[in-house]
Amino acid sequence: MTLQTEQHSQVESIDQNRLDRQMIVILDFGSQYSELIARRIRETQVYSEVLSYRTTAAQLRQLNPKGIILSGGPKSVYDNGAPQCDRELWDLGLPVLGVCYGMQLMVQQLGGGVERSELAEYGKASLTIDDPTDLLTNVEDGTTMWMSHGDSVTHLPEGFELLAHTANTACAAIAHHERKLYGVQFHPEVVHSIGGLALIRNFVYHICHCDPTWTTDAFVEESIREIQARVGDKRVLLALSGGVDSSTLAFLLYRAIGEQLTCMFIDQGFMRKLEPERLVKLFREQFHIPVVYVNARERFLAQIKGITDPEVKRKRIGHEFIRVFEEESRRLGPFDYLAQGTLYPDVIESADTNVDPQTGERVAVKIKSHHNVGGLPKDLQFKLIEPLRKLFKDEVRRVGRSIGLPEEIVLRQPFPGPGLAIRILGEVTEDRLDILRDADLIVRQEINRAGLYNDLWQAFAVLLPIRSVGVMGDQRTYAYPIVLRFVSSEDGMTADWSRVSYDLLETVSNRIVNEVRGVNRVVYDITSKPPGTIEWE
Repeated sequence: MTLQTEQHSQVESIDQNRLDRQMIVILDFGSQYSELIARRIRETQVYSEVLSYRTTAAQLRQLNPKGIILSGGPKSVYDNGAPQCDRELWDLGLPVLGVCYGMQLMVQQLGGGVERSELAEYGKASLTIDDPTDLLTNVEDGTTMWMSHGDSVTHLPEGFELLAHTANTACAAIAHHERKLYGVQFHPEVVHSIGGLALIRNFVYHICHCDPTWTTDAFVEESIREIQARVGDKRVLLALSGGVDSSTLAFLLYRAIGEQLTCMFIDQGFMRKLEPERLVKLFREQFHIPVVYVNARERFLAQIKGITDPEVKRKRIGHEFIRVFEEESRRLGPFDYLAQGTLYPDVIESADTNVDPQTGERVAVKIKSHHNVGGLPKDLQFKLIEPLRKLFKDEVRRVGRSIGLPEEIVLRQPFPGPGLAIRILGEVTEDRLDILRDADLIVRQEINRAGLYNDLWQAFAVLLPIRSVGVMGDQRTYAYPIVLRFVSSEDGMTADWSRVSYDLLETVSNRIVNEVRGVNRVVYDITSKPPGTIEWE
């Protein structure tokens, strides 16, 4: 058997479920925000799907979407080799919205001009509306929109009109009303664009005439049908971690195929303090879903002994996960499918799917490999099933609630698949794991005590592989620093550092340096994403 997984940026097949539902297609030109556009559309309860910019007009016609959005991207449209869409797209008769690069590409292909700007525009900008109808209905004049561009439209194609401008951008929004072609130079999908969601609603409802039929219940029903149709009478092995993603997947699969599902928890030694024991007990005794427990701590630690490169670390852990599952499946199996709780942000940050077939150049910049995306071996002995691959974290939580997942798991903060191994920078050792587990426990205890656990996207500790001088009890110390990372976010695609109270930080710091041996310094990370990532590795 070989790896069989759907690539989110390619049209591999046209299934009946796609054809039966209303949908908006996003053509991805390499923007880190492409899936965020999809998320905003789904907030309007309309299905959206991200496909490669190489998707042909014929494939789009077969999909029969209600509208198309062209994403932003890191290139300039006048660069050699800049990604282009199929020019026949403009003759499909479908509404099209170009965002940033997408708008510039629309202008260029239809006969307008795009050049490098004398004044680039990044960050917040006040939008002056020249035509408050159609796309900009109910978008307030002077509203804030988020800009990120160094190029601008110099002249419009025939039939296009100006809808809005900013102080530095003459063509901030444009339209060809008759052909229902629209472009915006800003990013309406990001939270910083105050009127962005209103604009997206206008495009989805009033221009594309979609109905709000994409709901959590619809997703659950459709997923169950798809799982049953694909799996048939075969058996499925689930990589259970105890987080909201794999737990939701466990409940969904159990509802779809019952005893054909085997949940396996691999204790790789990188979990938080006492979590493996608690997880197995919870599933067995409270949820009545059988779980096979495998203690593989020694072999995982051996796999990353001496490894300091985070990419190598992640891939070795991911590779070892699969090997353990293969070995255990031979003992318990046979199994045909491996289920994983892969989500959209995992896919977009790994960005393995948007590669130019001629040049091999990656259109989207790769940020990091995720253990369940970048670490899979080529000779994987399972077919892969990933029912949550199209969802964002908030959507997974809604699905979890709808199928009966307890709130304590639904609201669990994201925890990386490689666990504490990527919260220890540099080499991972047993001693460093023990230090970080103790510090992490204090962080969780104090965040809970302050009533902030559900208000923060993530709150955790990081151990740095350096030492600094300190003094305790009139004695010189030479010990590790712990970094506190508390962030707020809606979806994990962007994040801001959390402005928690100094009193809370002081309490956490005092407890860590007094209770955790080997630590004499605590610092607080005040970096947002971007430019940083939420995890340090």
